[in-house]
Amino acid sequence: MLEPGFLQVEGVRLEARWAGPPPEEAPTLVFLHEGLGSTSLWRDFPDRLARETGWGALVYSRAGYGKSDPVPLPRPVRFMHDEAAFLPKVLAAAGVRDCVLVGHSDGASISLIYAGSEPAPGLRGVILEAPHVFTEPHGLASIARMKEIYRDTDLRDRLARHHGDNVDVAFRGWNDVWLDPDFAAWNIEEHLPAIRVPVLILQGEDDEYGTWAQVEAIERRSGGPVQSIAISKCGHSPHREQPETTLRAMADFVVRLSQE
Repeated sequence: MLEPGFLQVEGVRLEARWAGPPPEEAPTLVFLHEGLGSTSLWRDFPDRLARETGWGALVYSRAGYGKSDPVPLPRPVRFMHDEAAFLPKVLAAAGVRDCVLVGHSDGASISLIYAGSEPAPGLRGVILEAPHVFTEPHGLASIARMKEIYRDTDLRDRLARHHGDNVDVAFRGWNDVWLDPDFAAWNIEEHLPAIRVPVLILQGEDDEYGTWAQVEAIERRSGGPVQSIAISKCGHSPHREQPETTLRAMADFVVRLSQE
């Protein structure tokens, strides 16, 4: 299992876990979680992918999630751009050299912004689960329903197992900003042409937060090669809902990169 620990990045304490070889011995898979995610919500998937590929894995909770330091609310509409700008400091603090980003949902969007800005020379590729590059009424309606579910069910208690004292910060930091009227115009397609590394996209056919239009936008505008896989009987979380299919696709992608 991954050993729990923390990274200290410019005075911010981030919960972090490692699997597989350290960065001085092998490239690193860097996991960026979803809008309600954390290190623990990845469960054992990073361990399994590390074993399949021989790469190391760094899994961390962004500030405001898991056991990481909290953040002030409300989050700005550009919070994913801010996280992408902060990512190089996380990688440096962890000693990561060559890497592939494995981003889920908001984490996938952060990965795209990073890869389409001025990424470190060590970036080898990007794996995206359920990425967002613009807002859709379909997804915003699902996020609005989540606000009611958080208020009326035991969702808060279930999330508290992963976020502890950060649970309200984690939920509101995600839900409030996505429902901010200014967020309706959010769009990161401008970053796609500058991406030069290979991209793998895994999209559930029943994703309640996004449609295949997100995938098509990345395929159309990305500056690097894109492989897209539609996963049947799957919603927003391929690594949880269809773990074997997702593991095989990711491992094959990483192994191909290793051979280049």
